[in-house]
Amino acid sequence: MRLRAVLFDMDGTLLDTAPDFIAISQAMLADRGLPPVADKVVRDVISGGARAMVGATFGIEPEDPTFEPLRLEFLERYQRDCAVHSRLFDGMETLLADIEKGNLLWGVVTNKPLRFAEPIMQRLGLAERSAVLICPDHVKRSKPDPEPLTLACTTLDLDPASVLFVGDDLRDIESGRDAGTRTAAVRYGYIHPDDNPNHWGADVVVDHPLELRKVLDSALCGC
Repeated sequence: MRLRAVLFDMDGTLLDTAPDFIAISQAMLADRGLPPVADKVVRDVISGGARAMVGATFGIEPEDPTFEPLRLEFLERYQRDCAVHSRLFDGMETLLADIEKGNLLWGVVTNKPLRFAEPIMQRLGLAERSAVLICPDHVKRSKPDPEPLTLACTTLDLDPASVLFVGDDLRDIESGRDAGTRTAAVRYGYIHPDDNPNHWGADVVVDHPLELRKVLDSALCGC
């Protein structure tokens, strides 16, 4: 079936949002007179969300009495500064332009709450270009459940088999596969050092956004 749309996970796939997470983590440490951590400490656990980043930044477990106040502060800071340093990954703007020139749709399916995802898309000038934005707010079950991908395909009125879902986590690939979409895993995203995208069962694995051009060739040339 001819490809009609490309859907992206947000953090670590479409956007490099790590710089904002890292800046917030380092600022929270500095405000407490604590030394900075290596940026990699935060970047390696981004897929685990605020809980994982706070735990890694401060070296504490959720049971620690200081953990929840720190997590809430982290989220408050991120609400305010969620799109200061975040950018499209290198090559992604070219890929999006190619997708649009090929008369394909593109959109975002993310586990990031709408209160963060929507302003990021707006501030980066992507909201008006994206055909759909699906967040946990829109579904009962988030990725790896197929519901978010199924909703995105229904919203676009497309057969899942005509959609490619691109992600940097096993949950993305499982969600897309169970929803019936084609799947692509990216190695450039926020992948834990002990994880390996080659083992996720994606239809294709790429190291750079522009490598997805090969996957899109038939659609982009109208074949």
